[in-house]
Amino acid sequence: MSEQVIIDSGATKSDWRVLAPDGRQLRQTIRSGMNVSAMRLEDVRSTLLEGLKAENLPHAKGVYLYTAGVVTDEIRRELEAAIREAAPESEIDIQDDLMGAARAVCGHGSGIVAILGTGSNTCFYDGITLTRKVYSGGYVIGDEGGGACLGKLFLADFIKGLVPEPVAGEFAEKHDASYQAIVEGVYRSPSPSGYLGSIAPFLLERKDNAYVKSLIESNFRAFIERALLKYDTANYPVGIVGGFGRACQEILTPLLEEYDIKVKCFLKAPVEGLIKYYI
Repeated sequence: MSEQVIIDSGATKSDWRVLAPDGRQLRQTIRSGMNVSAMRLEDVRSTLLEGLKAENLPHAKGVYLYTAGVVTDEIRRELEAAIREAAPESEIDIQDDLMGAARAVCGHGSGIVAILGTGSNTCFYDGITLTRKVYSGGYVIGDEGGGACLGKLFLADFIKGLVPEPVAGEFAEKHDASYQAIVEGVYRSPSPSGYLGSIAPFLLERKDNAYVKSLIESNFRAFIERALLKYDTANYPVGIVGGFGRACQEILTPLLEEYDIKVKCFLKAPVEGLIKYYI
């Protein structure tokens, strides 16, 4: 009974780290994403259990899961039951992705935390709990600043013929850009936010294009004005976690400076900070 497992999951993928008792990383595995706010709970539970069985750690000392949408005791019980099935003796800590980002950025200190991945979220962390949180709303009514929101903005333009060339043509070459395929992806795929977020890499490859850069900046300005400015940014810097935010650092940093917001750090993923937190 020795290994510890840290699972950091978004809608697109989950990052599994198995640690030795002294904190050394034994292995890393990338698996399917788990996001309770965007996927059916039974699908998340199935993905989690499949991963745990594949890791084959029935005597794990601890299993620590971070994923979006952990908002009720019922959800925690369902996910804990899946973990108990594969690792019955382990200590279990199930938190949402925002707590994961907060612990990674701040450790046991305090500060403003922002997630910019497929989705987006923010909070103020006092070192123990999330004392203030501006609700994200998810990919349907929120998630400003995230990759899924950017994908949604782009597709809304694309289906109405508002995306200029050569971007529109390049998108049609690389993706099934028929109206039917887009509607299927948005409304009938297992993870609509994951589908929308999957368009972000295509756009980031073209972030020097005037249209694309304007779209990215518009997405971030909405995030800053509707979320970040609700916090005490005059006295606390912001720690930004997420691959999308890290990839857009050159665009986002000057925008934050316009609003007099200082950045504590950009972390591509919270896992390294979480490893330090647990050991």
